[in-house]
Amino acid sequence: MKISIPTRGQRERELSQRIQGLYANQLGHRPTKVTCQLFDDSLAIVMENSITPTEQLLLDQGQEELAEQVRSGLDDAIEPKLKALIEEVLEVKVLDLMGDATLETGRSGIVIVLSKTPEVRNPDAIPKAKPKVSNEKNGNHSSME
Repeated sequence: MKISIPTRGQRERELSQRIQGLYANQLGHRPTKVTCQLFDDSLAIVMENSITPTEQLLLDQGQEELAEQVRSGLDDAIEPKLKALIEEVLEVKVLDLMGDATLETGRSGIVIVLSKTPEVRNPDAIPKAKPKVSNEKNGNHSSME
């Protein structure tokens, strides 16, 4: 029996669903929407309605600083499980994970640096980093940014 390599979209959808489940299981709150996007050797995650009821209660009571401390603690606690989930689904090592939440909008964003581009059935569908452009006439080399 031959096992098929998932497409980019299948990997991103599986990640989105599994991350929603992780947050529901660990924090008792499921973000309403999780969007995952692969970019070469990195991954971007955007979560809508990611703020827990506890954080919202603190915000409603004017306790913004405490709500931010709670969010920071939750992020620190869930990070190892999130890394393990990403490594399991994408089958590559996570080198770095950086994230932040905006309590006012309820959105969270996470950028993950991967050890390599995950294997997918349609690799051309993953946006790649822009190559450096060389200007041979004057010897200048510049990076497209």
